[in-house]
Amino acid sequence: MGSLFRSEEMSLCQLFLQSEAAYACVSELGELGVVQFRDLNPDVNAFQRKFVNEVRRCAEMERKLRFLEKEIKKDEIPTLDAGDNPDAPAPREMIDLEATFEKLENEMKEVNANAEALKRNFLELTELKHILRKTQNFFEEEEHSIVDDAQHALGVDDSRPIASQAQPLQLGFVAGVILRERIPAFERMLWRVCRGNVFLKQAEIESPLEDPVTGDQVNKSVFIIFFQGDQLKSRVKKICEGFRATLYPCPETPAERREMAIGVMTRIEDLNTVLGQTQDHRHRVLVAAAKNITVWFIKVRKIKAIYHTLNLFNLDVTSKCLIAECWAPVVELDKIQLGLRRGTERSGSSVPSVLNRMETSEEPPTYFKTNKFTSAFQAIINAYGMANYREVNPAPYAIITFPFLFSVMFGDAGHGLIMFLFGLWMVVREKQLLTVKDAGEIWDTFFGGRYIILLMGLFSIYSGLLYNDAFSKSFNIFGSSWRVTDDFPIYGPNKSTIISHIQLSPNSTAFQGDVYPFGLDPVWQLSGNKIAYTNSYKMKLSIILGVSQMLFGVILSTFNHRYFKNTLNLFCEFLPQVLFLLCMFGYLVMLVFYKWIYFSAIERNSNCAPSLLIGLINMFLFTYPKAPCSSHTFYPGQQAVQTLLVVMAVLCLPWMLLVKPFILRWQAQRKIGGSMHHRSTRQVPKVTNINGDADDSGAAEEVIHHDDVDIIHIHKEKEEEFQFGEVMIHSAIHTIEYCLGTISHTASYLRLWALSLAHAQLSEVLWTMLFRIGLSMNGYHGSIIIAGVFFAWACCTIGILLLMEGLSAFLHTLRLHWVEFQSKFYTGAGYAFQAFSFAQIMEFKTDD
Repeated sequence: MGSLFRSEEMSLCQLFLQSEAAYACVSELGELGVVQFRDLNPDVNAFQRKFVNEVRRCAEMERKLRFLEKEIKKDEIPTLDAGDNPDAPAPREMIDLEATFEKLENEMKEVNANAEALKRNFLELTELKHILRKTQNFFEEEEHSIVDDAQHALGVDDSRPIASQAQPLQLGFVAGVILRERIPAFERMLWRVCRGNVFLKQAEIESPLEDPVTGDQVNKSVFIIFFQGDQLKSRVKKICEGFRATLYPCPETPAERREMAIGVMTRIEDLNTVLGQTQDHRHRVLVAAAKNITVWFIKVRKIKAIYHTLNLFNLDVTSKCLIAECWAPVVELDKIQLGLRRGTERSGSSVPSVLNRMETSEEPPTYFKTNKFTSAFQAIINAYGMANYREVNPAPYAIITFPFLFSVMFGDAGHGLIMFLFGLWMVVREKQLLTVKDAGEIWDTFFGGRYIILLMGLFSIYSGLLYNDAFSKSFNIFGSSWRVTDDFPIYGPNKSTIISHIQLSPNSTAFQGDVYPFGLDPVWQLSGNKIAYTNSYKMKLSIILGVSQMLFGVILSTFNHRYFKNTLNLFCEFLPQVLFLLCMFGYLVMLVFYKWIYFSAIERNSNCAPSLLIGLINMFLFTYPKAPCSSHTFYPGQQAVQTLLVVMAVLCLPWMLLVKPFILRWQAQRKIGGSMHHRSTRQVPKVTNINGDADDSGAAEEVIHHDDVDIIHIHKEKEEEFQFGEVMIHSAIHTIEYCLGTISHTASYLRLWALSLAHAQLSEVLWTMLFRIGLSMNGYHGSIIIAGVFFAWACCTIGILLLMEGLSAFLHTLRLHWVEFQSKFYTGAGYAFQAFSFAQIMEFKTDD
């Protein structure tokens, strides 16, 4: 919890790595994943860095692997993912990997080219087979009708001379195939261009054909076109070319067509054999590649990440040593030192790597060490803004307050039980569900927040039991404190009719005076004044919870002030803020408890119970009217106490506004004389070794003097000149924001009451409109209606009350934490620690 309460303590380190050991050392640091490297070459173009060629080679290997992966997915071959995490291969192994990938790519391209050529030939032969079959049917079955139709279409007259009728009609024709959806347009174009002087006959090919390029199934039709003359023949061929129709030679005599058909069938059988062998060879190659492609991807990405990181380093003047700067958690420095030692041993270098801690005034990155339970809550906080370095982290408190405030708005034991069981199912089957890939963004969001859903459901069950509300119904577990007596308001005026809405009053004898042991008495579920009763209770509860959480947030700010040694902020910010909040709304919360304790509806003076809202307004107006009695003072010295509280709250305004700026101005004037002397003194950053001691060795001197000017420029910030006007404006904005925010944030917590009321009423309306229909019927007809209505009720409950209402309550809880709670102590202006981690790189690539 210590590291979650504040971010990990970070240290800026400088690494000296021998050139031959740098690759192995960076590989070890990538496996650890606890180092964030800084770019020491920000002005150098990415294409001019030392290891840019190696990065390009890795990018080329990635391209080849993506090509193989695409082919594997196309053939629906499962890839073997045993969860292996191989080490980054040595640089000399890159040549072997490149050769392997080059061989596989060339082989696959050759196989694909051959398969495409074979499929194209197969398609042409198949189309030719269908043309021969269809045209044979045309000429054999409808020979006379086709000739008559062609003669009629082409305008040949039967009344010509006998000698010319004895000669056969010379009609030319072309045959081919075309996409089926293009037939209507194709036919219209032929008619218009040839002016009706052609005759078209077409027939559909029953089975779809495979496109050799895309592999898609396409539907085509066979056509035959009759015409007279070469001019029409030329036009017909141009139209066929424009519509991308494929023309095939078709013999004129039946014998030649049968002979060609036999030859085509023989060639198709041979092609099928060759295609089968080609597909088998392709499948064997891809199956062998699928076994290793996951490991290959990991190796290539690790190599690429290492060389990309090495491009961030600097070379010393001798070009034998690489210099790096990195942020690292102090608690992980021993692991980093061991990793550097292992990397040096792996590379066979005789010169050890050196790690030195550096002192800097630059703000370090923020790093929280989380686990699978706390990571979801930390992600909610980070979505608002990354915490400043070593700032108090709201996440530990959000683990409890977030699901609790959600449950106040979502208080239904039945709905909470469903949500709890869903979260519990995801937690119990966590390992199996982690292996699910590409389940969708919505599922990933639910699964990532499984522990939040679990706690929200558990807390909702608790709040639902407090409200005694489960699917809009109450349970009489401990026995009601109300009894049916003569004056119980269940009968009408003549006591002969039963009224539908009971108006409960504790002044009647029906109330036994005992308090229901836990939660609300179930009799209020039958009462007509239930909403008035629960509204008063939930509204006051919302104010109490809101003021308590805001006060807790202001108290947490003291941990920041004390840690960063801002004593001035304790006196000029914390104290007036606490007094302002307590004098206004802390006093209101005290009045709520006072009213609950000292006033009762059973007493005769219940009508004179104080009105808290009117009383709070009168407190600031300094008016105390004599009538009505609810506006009277109700404890001794109330007027003096309230006057003192208002005066203290008003005095807090100039306290927050003026005190801190004038004290800072006084301190700045005292430093004017010493600051000039301080600027003229040049300070060199102190360098310490891994043990935290000052290092006076030659290596330390090299750390100090290597590129000394740049290091000082990066790590030594110029002290800004004090500007009283800016400080005064900032103080005014902060004061106005806090004072107005205290009032608006307190009112904002009333959303706890409003959403709780809306959820309860919506659940009751849904029950009344649907499920109550079957329950109000007698006989077996009611059972049948219940069976049909239950499905609709269950769908509406899950879709509307659980998903939509749950999302609404979640967003409102998010707002209460981000704005009302965190604004009291949390700045959220830091930047995240982005470690060089192979695990994160692999996870990111997998999501892509």
